[in-house]
Amino acid sequence: MVAGGVPCQPFSSGGKQLGFFDERDLFPEVIRIISECLPRFILLENVRGLSNTKFNNYRNWIISQLYSLGYYCEWKVVNSSEYGVCQARLRFILVGRKYEEIPFPWNCPVMQKSTVGEVLKDLMGVKDWLGLNDWVQKANKVAPCLVGGSKKHGGADLRPQRAKREWLELGIDGKGIANEAPEKNFLGIPRLTNRMAARLQGFPNDWHFYGGKTAVYGQIGNAFPSPVAKALGIAFHKWLYADYSNVTSKQLELPLALN
Repeated sequence: MVAGGVPCQPFSSGGKQLGFFDERDLFPEVIRIISECLPRFILLENVRGLSNTKFNNYRNWIISQLYSLGYYCEWKVVNSSEYGVCQARLRFILVGRKYEEIPFPWNCPVMQKSTVGEVLKDLMGVKDWLGLNDWVQKANKVAPCLVGGSKKHGGADLRPQRAKREWLELGIDGKGIANEAPEKNFLGIPRLTNRMAARLQGFPNDWHFYGGKTAVYGQIGNAFPSPVAKALGIAFHKWLYADYSNVTSKQLELPLALN
């Protein structure tokens, strides 16, 4: 398999959306790598912006290049919150299979959504913050999409401005990342710590990150949510062994429990 996240800046709604004309576009390089490796499977991830009508011709070019190499391809925008991630994170997923035109088993039952308050209560209250319960009630939705920070905007922040407003509605200051959870008598609007951000991305508590605060936040914010990756891994396993002459559509659905 060739799997990877192609740089998203050429297609992001937060940028100029130059696509092929952006020097950071690496889809031609990915196609070159695939042409040299000729893997049995392909998994490419990008931002939802690549699904916009503006990039119809570019998507068709990508798929036609892969088709010429012998790949059957499909693409879909998936919402991470439907995979148990407490975040409205939409991602463009392209999958490919060498030689065989067998539909990819996208089917995934929508899992129960937890709120930011429910997911982060233990981490936000680790120092016995007196305002915890009021905050949990305010943080009553899934989080907006985490980003990896920006040198232009000072590193570890929860930009853009629209997202900062959404964070504020959840009782979170999106202007930066805190070193620690709120103290017992803290007054004001708390910020996320890196461990809280990692929880919202679906990372387990014992997952270790290395580097300074800004570098760690970049690793977390730019990551592909691990529960979604696991679900896609299960789907690829089904796709690998799929024989549609003997397997019913019900058997190709992803299981309810992904743990």
